[in-house]
Amino acid sequence: APLETRSGLAQTPLSGRGQDRSLCCSFLLALAHTVMPLADQINADLKPAMKARDAQRVGTLRLLRAAFLDFEKSGQGALTDEKALAILQKQAKQRRESITQFEDAGREDLAAKERAELELINDYLPKQLGDEELRARVAAIVEQTGASSMADMGKVMGRAMGALRGLAAGTRVRQAVEALLKG
Repeated sequence: APLETRSGLAQTPLSGRGQDRSLCCSFLLALAHTVMPLADQINADLKPAMKARDAQRVGTLRLLRAAFLDFEKSGQGALTDEKALAILQKQAKQRRESITQFEDAGREDLAAKERAELELINDYLPKQLGDEELRARVAAIVEQTGASSMADMGKVMGRAMGALRGLAAGTRVRQAVEALLKG
């Protein structure tokens, strides 16, 4: 019998082999995310969410889809995976800022809604670098550019942001660069 996964894709178990069904489904979902363009994946995930009547997921996916459509209508060219990733990062940043503002205003109910949306958006973003890996990559960039003081920060940040786009937030990159150039 088919299994219904979290994203709503029907999978059939591997009969007689004893493999973990969830591992198989997770692998297939991960494979689908790597093959399909990001905007298409979000559109494809919308239908199963609608069938499952998952209002939170449907609402968030529709907001993301609307952001993609706004970009396409703005005349800035075709929506590529890089541009879709930038849009998702912008949406995630907006959610993080909203969470902070709602918590400061004592609106935990709205902050919880934004957290749920942020969690869903993060499912589509690449895994963020850990502190040690970020520090190592920034150190390599500092070495490549020959930077030795804070006066070279602009040169390092330009290269670092290009190399680490999507892998680390700009504030984290800036902090790592500052720590290396000051130290």
